[in-house]
Amino acid sequence: MNTASNLLTRVAGGAAWITLNRPEQRNALDIPTIKALHALLDELSADPAVRVLVLTGSGKSFCAGADLAEWAAAEARGALESYGWTEAAHALMTRLHGFAKPTIAAINGTAVGAGMDLTLCCDFRLAAQSARFKAGYTSMAYSPDAGASWHLPRLIGSEQAKRLLFLDELWGAERALTTGLVGEICADEQLLAVAGELATRLASGPTFAFAQTKTLIEDGAQRSLAEQLEAERRAGLLCGRSEDGGEALRAAMEKRAPLFIGR
Repeated sequence: MNTASNLLTRVAGGAAWITLNRPEQRNALDIPTIKALHALLDELSADPAVRVLVLTGSGKSFCAGADLAEWAAAEARGALESYGWTEAAHALMTRLHGFAKPTIAAINGTAVGAGMDLTLCCDFRLAAQSARFKAGYTSMAYSPDAGASWHLPRLIGSEQAKRLLFLDELWGAERALTTGLVGEICADEQLLAVAGELATRLASGPTFAFAQTKTLIEDGAQRSLAEQLEAERRAGLLCGRSEDGGEALRAAMEKRAPLFIGR
């Protein structure tokens, strides 16, 4: 386990585990933490030993969103519009959303504001039974940032997104599952084990093909069907020429399980 700033990270079995580690601040995102997480994502993206990413929090909260103490200090010195939190957070969300390898949010407690937005940037969201979700913006007389207004309508539909954002309701794990905000819930004590099982399945899979699929899904919303079919053809050629593609064909012919390497 390596410790960097307010983050804990370890790599095991092809999975990189990142734990937000500011439990006394409910893992709130101050600028140093945001920048450290961004740099860590760059490092893990380039590491061939990493085939899947799991993001979770220490203590009783996943992430409380923006660090209000840092926010208040910036306002007190007249630097609220220039101290750089929004720019740093937006760069982080863009980096996490565009991470080429599969990403899992293991949501161990309350996810508020930008903390909820971190989970929305991940491919899979697993919630502990005690997890809670709150947008947190309009209660502060503020509009959404860090991607909530983009992700939520796509995940849960426009009306449910407006309920969560306008009314600033606190949603439990069951409500989050029903609306599609998360894909699975489990007992608190089972969260890391369940996340680990999913991470193992993904890490042993054809991660090159996963990356192509992820790009197709994200870019497909901006294309016509004809354009998407052409993009699928190009991606399919890349997958077919990959080492994993050759291994999949050999394994099928030899009637055995394939051994993928992510290339």
